[in-house]
Amino acid sequence: MSDRLNVLKTYKLYVGGKFPRSESGRVYEVTDAKGKWLANAPQSSRKDARDAVVAARKAFGGWAGATAYNRGQVLYRVAEMLEGRRAQFVHEVADAEGLSKSKAAEQVDAAVDRWVWYAGWTDKIAQVVGGGNPVAGPYFNLSSPEPTGVVAVVAPQESSFLGLVSVLAPVIATGNTAVVVASERSPLPALSLAEVLATSDVPGGVVNVLSGRTAEIAAPLASHQDVNAIDLAGADEVLAKELEIAAADNLKRVLRPQPVDDWTATPGIDRLTAFLETKTVWHPTGSLGASGSAY
Repeated sequence: MSDRLNVLKTYKLYVGGKFPRSESGRVYEVTDAKGKWLANAPQSSRKDARDAVVAARKAFGGWAGATAYNRGQVLYRVAEMLEGRRAQFVHEVADAEGLSKSKAAEQVDAAVDRWVWYAGWTDKIAQVVGGGNPVAGPYFNLSSPEPTGVVAVVAPQESSFLGLVSVLAPVIATGNTAVVVASERSPLPALSLAEVLATSDVPGGVVNVLSGRTAEIAAPLASHQDVNAIDLAGADEVLAKELEIAAADNLKRVLRPQPVDDWTATPGIDRLTAFLETKTVWHPTGSLGASGSAY
């Protein structure tokens, strides 16, 4: 019979590479699928959302300017660190989603594999969606993808871990920075993922994780003038419509909710291209010698 005290975990937000409590001091109870208390999660405020955007904007230049190869290394490091904490995440996902340990393990393994998948795409997506364009004239015409900027991500509500990874990884793989609104009902896997990101060479501010009431946090992000895009994956039909209207004020790129039957299925590159802009450069070819041949 152990006489040790049970050390309960204090879950915190993840903003700018640090782990603050909500500035409002609020928390809310998180329960498992059977209603058993699991933890108190921080309930983010509008100011927390604004602080997260500031952190994401500050980190954007360095992350977007990093080589695609380096971003791939960082994402692979996330997979490595997750693999080392696999047992913890299996336990948290099982509690959060009411799954058996074996089913939760499948979700966690798929999430690790998802990081590896997107790590491999970081230095290949440019060749797929960019390239030289044939034009009628003595010009080079080259198109290349560039990150959109700061992306707000409303994480899926039911798939609290694999779904989250599936919408977050492609955002940062392509050089964007992210402000994530974790699943309202099951935020703990997302808050624990933040601890992994903090020790995985992901620069502070590239990913910021907020927990709390989805509508309360997402509304200021949708209307924020320094947020360039928003993924509405975890918003219901009514909330998605409200956020889309708010996002139109500064012409944000909006990815509407899309039904996903199986988050373990191969994701394809749709989410990689969702938050990329295409830059096209024209350059005269010049001439070589009297023959007029061009280079």
